[in-house]
Amino acid sequence: MPQRLLRLCGGVASMTSQRQAGGDSDNPGGNFKGGLKGNILTPQGWISGVLRFDDGHITAIDGAEVDPDHNSDPYILPGFIDLHVHGGGGKDIMDGGDAVYVISAIHARHGTTSMLATTMTSPLSDLEQALEACGHACRQRRAGTARVLGVHLEGPYINPGKLGAQPDFAQEATLQKVARLSAMAPVKLITVAPEIAGHLDVVRTLSESGMRVQIGHTLGSYEDGVQALEHGASGFTHLFNAMTGFQARAPGMVGAALAHARYSELIPDLLHVHPGAIKTALRAIPRLY
Repeated sequence: MPQRLLRLCGGVASMTSQRQAGGDSDNPGGNFKGGLKGNILTPQGWISGVLRFDDGHITAIDGAEVDPDHNSDPYILPGFIDLHVHGGGGKDIMDGGDAVYVISAIHARHGTTSMLATTMTSPLSDLEQALEACGHACRQRRAGTARVLGVHLEGPYINPGKLGAQPDFAQEATLQKVARLSAMAPVKLITVAPEIAGHLDVVRTLSESGMRVQIGHTLGSYEDGVQALEHGASGFTHLFNAMTGFQARAPGMVGAALAHARYSELIPDLLHVHPGAIKTALRAIPRLY
């Protein structure tokens, strides 16, 4: 599939296909001046046709319904939006400085057009260094990079007993702590362990303010998960990983997600999560990403 992929990067089309078609719209599939021709993914499904653009903006999409498995034309997809980006190109968001630009450039080359720069559980000074750089990238996008929409704070407000790959700098969340970091860069998403004392109130207030709150790195019970969702949590961070598992008499945080969540992250690399677990999540959670 990557050899057939045409993607729209920041509203401007770029091509990563073996079929580097030039010329005009009579090409069976590919790009031409002012447009792209191929299998176009739309909100209504796949169509075979032409996507036209002018000055970086899509002006028209024309075509007919198609099953893309029945032809060899390129795929034309919207740019990906990634809500959980720690690094890329040998750099980590926690490096600060220009690292976020290196990361956003490498992700743009692979089809991500917008992203949330994601932090690690770290000392405050390290978090501030990272968020200062992310704030700058949010305000001043560089050519050829994915748009940095804001920050995903994955910690430090997690359970120290479920760190996973996170460093051991977990701490309790307060609204004042979150506000201090949000003043440096727009925090759009935050991962918390809801079972920590005081965190449910934080979840409610942040959710009411418009910030998305996800449940993750948690030793919480099924009941803790349900309560967090009732307090406004929007979903779960990397479902199945770094959270209490499902058992018949103790459904755990995984059970709360499968029974009640509308949204959840999942790492589908077949290393973090078994294929059967992925299929289970797909059947249970309407908006899995």
